[in-house]
Amino acid sequence: MSILTEDTMKQSHNFLENADNCGQLAERAADEPTYNRYKRMEAAWQALAVEQDWLNGEIDSERESQ
Repeated sequence: MSILTEDTMKQSHNFLENADNCGQLAERAADEPTYNRYKRMEAAWQALAVEQDWLNGEIDSERESQ
């Protein structure tokens, strides 16, 4: 495995950790607008993780569209 592949795999994992953190912050939010903001951030980090996996060739684009 190349260093580049290891770095990008770690990057995807970091994106998922960020998503998890946003989800936890959403659960502790003081009001609905803050909750919604953190949930949108959570979804965005999850989308970035999926995109990174796709860029790494770990997700088949045909499988993803089903």
